Amino acid sequence: MRKFEQRHIGIREDELKSMLNEIGVPDLDTLITQTIPTDIFRKKPLNLPPALSERAYLKHIRKIGEKNKVFRSFIGQGYSGTVTPPPIQRCVFENPGWYSQYTPYQAEISQGRLEALLNYQTVVSDLTGLPIANASLLDEGTAAAEAMAMFFGLRNKRQVTVKKFFVDEHVFLQTQEVIRSRALPLGIEVEVGAWKNFSGDETYFAVLCQFPNAQGSIEDYRSWITAMQAKGIYAIVASDLLSLTLLTPPGEWGADAVLGCSQRFGVPMGFGGPHAAFFATKEDFKRIIPGRIIGVSIDTRGKRALRMALQTREQHIKREKATSNICTAQALLATMASMYAVYHGPEGLKQIAAYVHLQAKLIAERLREQDFNVVHGHFFDTIRISLTAEQLLKIRAEAEQREMNFFYDKDGLQISVGESILDEDVDDILSIFTAVSVSNRLGKNGHTFGLPSSLLRESEYLTHPVFHRHTTETEMMRYMKSLENKDLSLLHSMISLGSCTMKLNAASELMPVSSHAFAHMHPFAPASQIEGYQQMITELESYLCEITDLHACSLMPNSGAQGELTGLMTIHAYHAARKEGHRNI
Repeated sequence: MRKFEQRHIGIREDELKSMLNEIGVPDLDTLITQTIPTDIFRKKPLNLPPALSERAYLKHIRKIGEKNKVFRSFIGQGYSGTVTPPPIQRCVFENPGWYSQYTPYQAEISQGRLEALLNYQTVVSDLTGLPIANASLLDEGTAAAEAMAMFFGLRNKRQVTVKKFFVDEHVFLQTQEVIRSRALPLGIEVEVGAWKNFSGDETYFAVLCQFPNAQGSIEDYRSWITAMQAKGIYAIVASDLLSLTLLTPPGEWGADAVLGCSQRFGVPMGFGGPHAAFFATKEDFKRIIPGRIIGVSIDTRGKRALRMALQTREQHIKREKATSNICTAQALLATMASMYAVYHGPEGLKQIAAYVHLQAKLIAERLREQDFNVVHGHFFDTIRISLTAEQLLKIRAEAEQREMNFFYDKDGLQISVGESILDEDVDDILSIFTAVSVSNRLGKNGHTFGLPSSLLRESEYLTHPVFHRHTTETEMMRYMKSLENKDLSLLHSMISLGSCTMKLNAASELMPVSSHAFAHMHPFAPASQIEGYQQMITELESYLCEITDLHACSLMPNSGAQGELTGLMTIHAYHAARKEGHRNI
């Protein structure tokens, strides 16, 4: 049986001998000792466990996965239960013809991927109601930070005069944290508060709100945004793509940029990612929008061709002035989300959104019948229930006993509904509240539950033929295969230029990614349910510390570029802690 490295390191024994003979050394060990200076040569062997065979590894990873407890998740907060259509899972997610493709810098060998990303841009542009969208970013928090940086730079072109950025208190907490981190090196002052109490002045350059917000409430920001823009303040809206099939898109009520995450378009939660973020904005900002943009052009024969538009925005051309690099495109995940939209079409997406909303509405109505206080009347997929501390403890204990997770805070809980919810799940949710016999219920209110009539969507979306043509599974698979065949991947040849794709991972290394134990874990699941993930993270961090001979390791950065930024921020914090914050070069 051949070893793992024999199948994944391309040099054969005879080739290795030939190369060593050519440079005049007897073996690899001699080459290494002659190449690496003795003063930096590792003095002791690595203290790492012995390598596993592929079969032993798969058995090992299954055992780790079994330590995860994948409860039914109704936590929400930007991560929803979704259903990956089987053709997309098989033909894209688990297909090396898609996950090992070459980066799309060379359009002539990337037409398939470029079309999938163009479809993604079309989905985002249509649903957000804005004319320009990019081909994805890292995650929702990063997208919000990019919007903040974009408008900060726009407002302070020559010198910094306006530093304040307002964030509504009901923007997702993880987004707020990323914004604070990214604001620090730019000198931006982040202010968090209630949007209804914020009037703004000339010291603010932009505002950010969530639609629907982190509590599930659908707020009407239209007049507020108009008032902000009248004062020269840009308006950024973080939103939910699925909800925008039913709700008036922020682009139609004046938002300068709309962003969010496309995870619920068929991409498993995966303990928080990776997932492709989306970012759309007005035509005025097309040259400064972060991330890459796919455009339609013509080839030398006059035929339709796709290419990356405005390529001078790329990092390999403009370096520190770039607004895009390879790491900013979650291409495989954006492809999955775009194929999800092609698979379902506009009517299918609307049916899914209506199903999600009606299930949430049903739960709200049934809970009110039991005298529970459902806080908000207007919501899409998330209901908030105000509870006493006693109620919270009893309901949480009952829910976890039935292997269900809700979102909890000190004032109550939230139930977020995704596409994956079944009628039996609704029955189980309601039975949890019925089973908890407590006094001092806070009393029902008089809300009429549903979507606000003043914010119902009237405009059409996804009118392009690609979203209407592939209505059967066979047609869909043919379409995905036709795009795959237009691209260069490791199925065709070696790829000399590296990039942040999954292409260099072995099939056995990627198999766990789509297994139930790892794919459907919510990132905010309680610590007691994520023992397998914790073991993987802790072990990998310890291995990397051993290899680098450093004391600590973080796996939080979601790309190489974010890793570099994290390193700089760590050095900055170190200097600040030593009262040497002036060391900023």
